[in-house]
Amino acid sequence: MLDFFLIAKIICADHFSDVHARQRSLMVMILANARVVTPDRLLDPGWVALDGHRISAVGDGEPPRSADAEIHDLGSDYVLPGFVDLHMHGGDGAQVTTEDPQEILRAIAFHRRHGTTRTLASLVTSPVEEMAAAARTVAALMRSPDPLHRSIAGIHLEGPFLNPNHRGAHHNDYVLAPDVNALRHLLASGDGAVRTVTLAPELDGGMDLVREVVASGAVVAVGHTDASYDEAHQAFEAGASMATHLFNAMRPFHHREPGPAGAALTHDNVTCELINDGVHLHSAAIRLAFAAAGAERIALVTDATPAAGVDDGRFNLGPLPVLARGGKVTLLDGITNAGSTLTMDRALRHAVQCVGVPITQAAVAAATTPARMLGLGERTGSIEPGKDADLVVLTDNLWVRTVIADGAVVHGTLATSADVAPGGAA
Repeated sequence: MLDFFLIAKIICADHFSDVHARQRSLMVMILANARVVTPDRLLDPGWVALDGHRISAVGDGEPPRSADAEIHDLGSDYVLPGFVDLHMHGGDGAQVTTEDPQEILRAIAFHRRHGTTRTLASLVTSPVEEMAAAARTVAALMRSPDPLHRSIAGIHLEGPFLNPNHRGAHHNDYVLAPDVNALRHLLASGDGAVRTVTLAPELDGGMDLVREVVASGAVVAVGHTDASYDEAHQAFEAGASMATHLFNAMRPFHHREPGPAGAALTHDNVTCELINDGVHLHSAAIRLAFAAAGAERIALVTDATPAAGVDDGRFNLGPLPVLARGGKVTLLDGITNAGSTLTMDRALRHAVQCVGVPITQAAVAAATTPARMLGLGERTGSIEPGKDADLVVLTDNLWVRTVIADGAVVHGTLATSADVAPGGAA
């Protein structure tokens, strides 16, 4: 039997540990001596104060000193809003078009380690019942209070109502002509969690689907489409407000027929996804899109597959086998692009270091714009007082050092950047 005094010592130690933990949770955390990226400028040096799960204050220069403040000197590293990914199919060998909740969560956790604090779970074209089952699984995960589950911002249905001639990595057997009943079944299976639907509006009945999705409260994204400029413009006038991976898997831009890309770039209410991995788009196309639309209408996305974060090899993307080799994912033909191995931190890094996008604009495209598209702009997506404390700390060379979600460090460290292993997040 344990000695009475030993038991008392254990109880007291647990009590004081709990009290200390509560005291720490009540303390304001201040990230100081940082380059803070706000929506309109770079604070260098700047600071961000976190009070629980909210951002309580933001400023430049030296932070205020207080006895109840826990100050972390970031050594001039960057603080950006946590990334928001509108288009993610998987990562770390896992995909999200599945009924297996643990597989979905593995992909979510992988991308969170790379700074994505909110993401859509993008379902690829599959048999309708399989897509419906996956939608039910994602919706159930979103109802959990678990902090990781809060990273799931909703469901993106990429298909099945796509143009077969621009289906890309979507299985031809399961691409469907527009069918309102099938759409309603998928929306109902998502139980309010479906936030975006990619479809081809030029197909017979396609505009009926546009109106149905808009009426449901979800976002219509024009993609995998052979729409002309006029057809795409008609869809945008009817309420479509996004272009899925602009320039990719759609009728190409031509100076006499600008197609869906031209319609998206010239329509003030349309947000354009860009897969900025150096594979899908030339840097000049990225610069053109930013120049035409502005960062407020550009959303950097990953279009990540299960191959993101793992070695080269064969993987499944929904019902299709795909091949990852040298950072590129294709169908087994080795030619047709089939998503990417991208992460949001890499997309931002490529935008700044290779394309020449200012870091303030890159942060808007990686967080602020997509958060607004999801209706989360009042809560997250920018570093402003009152918003959720969703942040990513990047080293001088823009590798992930720390990820903070709802005010808690969920990956990395707040130690000095010299302690961060080269290469950043794994």
